Amino acid sequence: MLQHILADPQALLIFALIGFSAQLVDGALGMAFGQISSTILISIGVPPAAASAGVHTAETFTTAVSAISHVAHRNVDWSLFTRLAIPGVIGGVIGAYVLTAVDASAAKPFVLAYLTSLGLYLFYRGIMHRHTERTPKVVSPLGFIGGFLDAAGGGGWGGIVTSNLLVQGSNPRKTIGTVNTAEFFLTVTISATFIATLGVKAFTVATTGLLLGGVLAAPFGAWVAKRVNPDLLLTFVGALLTTVSLYGLYRALM
Repeated sequence: MLQHILADPQALLIFALIGFSAQLVDGALGMAFGQISSTILISIGVPPAAASAGVHTAETFTTAVSAISHVAHRNVDWSLFTRLAIPGVIGGVIGAYVLTAVDASAAKPFVLAYLTSLGLYLFYRGIMHRHTERTPKVVSPLGFIGGFLDAAGGGGWGGIVTSNLLVQGSNPRKTIGTVNTAEFFLTVTISATFIATLGVKAFTVATTGLLLGGVLAAPFGAWVAKRVNPDLLLTFVGALLTTVSLYGLYRALM
């Protein structure tokens, strides 16, 4: 496997740049690494289950560095973390098994349409400075759904969980830091489930490149999240979620 990776350094560099860019966005805005990476892998012919397994293998390392960085910058709400991480892990295990057994793509257009509407709403609230902070009430079910869809769809934890918490009024910086930190535990569990069902065949040049680039970018994302104005952060989250979801919806319907 190592010889295969070293035999194609140009491809490794390309995927490392993709991983760096995706993780920089993910660390700063709380979403997009899985969606961007999975979309690219599937577009070059990698089967959905193998693409999701590869992305989550890379994310095992990138989310570890991202979590440490967010904790260091005090971006984590530990009460919210507990309520997200445990149901997220349970949903992730179930989602990973579902993806390796059945085709879960039928529901994807509906999820993407929902995320597009959330993105537009968050963007509106951000540019209009209408984000009123309050404690989110729907958390554990959200963690379960986010974990399930993340595993079954090859990404989406941040898009589902971050956006819904922000809609409920959660603090943008704390939300992004907490969701990224909880994602580490989710990713480790999903990766272990995929390895148990698929083996280690998904650990390819693409996976290695995404891993290397993502690890390098992870500390910068947490630094950005800490320093950007909450309304501006919300605007960026809304714009990114809308763009990624619309593109995914276009691909799903074509």
